[in-house]
Amino acid sequence: MASSLGRTIKTVTVIGGGLMGSGIAQVAAATNHQVILVDQKQELLDKSLNIIETSLKRIIKKKFDKDQENGEKYLIEVRNRIQTSLDVNDAVKSTDIVIEAIVENLKIKQKLFKQIDQIAPKHTILASNTSSLPITEIAKDVQRQDKFGGLHFFNPVPIMKLLEVIRTASTSDETIQTLLAFGKELGKTTVSCKDTPGFIVNRLLIPYCSEAFRMIERGDATAEDIDIAMKLGAGYPMGPIELADYTGLDTSKFITDGWQERFPDEPSFRTSNLINKLVSEGKLGKKTGAGFYKYTK
Repeated sequence: MASSLGRTIKTVTVIGGGLMGSGIAQVAAATNHQVILVDQKQELLDKSLNIIETSLKRIIKKKFDKDQENGEKYLIEVRNRIQTSLDVNDAVKSTDIVIEAIVENLKIKQKLFKQIDQIAPKHTILASNTSSLPITEIAKDVQRQDKFGGLHFFNPVPIMKLLEVIRTASTSDETIQTLLAFGKELGKTTVSCKDTPGFIVNRLLIPYCSEAFRMIERGDATAEDIDIAMKLGAGYPMGPIELADYTGLDTSKFITDGWQERFPDEPSFRTSNLINKLVSEGKLGKKTGAGFYKYTK
């Protein structure tokens, strides 16, 4: 249940059926919310539903190991709570919250939310899952500034327990309380943060990884030794170089490029020359088979 200050969210519209969007749709449906998943093409939605079904089957294997009948029942129930749509306007006309999980492009997000703002009911909360763009700028053309916030999930959404809840200067206390309660309903541990670059996790993580890149550039230490040092000396499960390869060097570059453009005088936000070189060579990390390290499929 939501707190006395917030509303209860029953219907969830997720815009964007990629890995993040399908993950958000899955956890919402698995926690008894009615979900409408929206994308531009039916084949993308079909792919999203396949991703969700595969993920649910993995969960069922662990959760219902000796009770396959109830496992199948669980799968059908969760799947039946997810509808799909190619029509944004139709998908938001009677929803409690819209969560956007589309491409990290500010203008496209602004255009989408301006459209949704004109159609969705007055009580509907609008939220972006962006990991790096300013929530305030995404909401620039929206009238309901008090009902706009950030919900930053982590990949893979069904596994990762954290949810960053972001408030702008205009987000109301009621909206924040509703978002925090909603996060808990999804089974997430929620943390709250102002609309600062990178929120909490990326604001600390990206400069940390960037300094590791610069250590390699200067010849201070090798990638291998940096990773070993942080795993054994700081107790981190992955070193910064391993982590950057895992998440994608293009992702790291995209975030720091954006921060550098907005805060040119902040040295910790500058993109590493080594990252620029690796990305230009198509070495994006694990997903391409090579980054700082080489990977065999």
